[in-house]
Amino acid sequence: MGRMRRKADLPTKICAVCARPFAWRRRWARDWETVRVCSERCRRARKAARRYDA
Repeated sequence: MGRMRRKADLPTKICAVCARPFAWRRRWARDWETVRVCSERCRRARKAARRYDA
């Protein structure tokens, strides 16, 4: 098994909804380039905001 990485060594991004930094997660390994939001809550908030903008 590979060596464990420290959380500080993982790549990070800024959430498009809450503007907070979030770190890479294993479940995002395949599509890290397309990940824009940090959580399910932010994903839902983004959808709700789009619904009311129109």
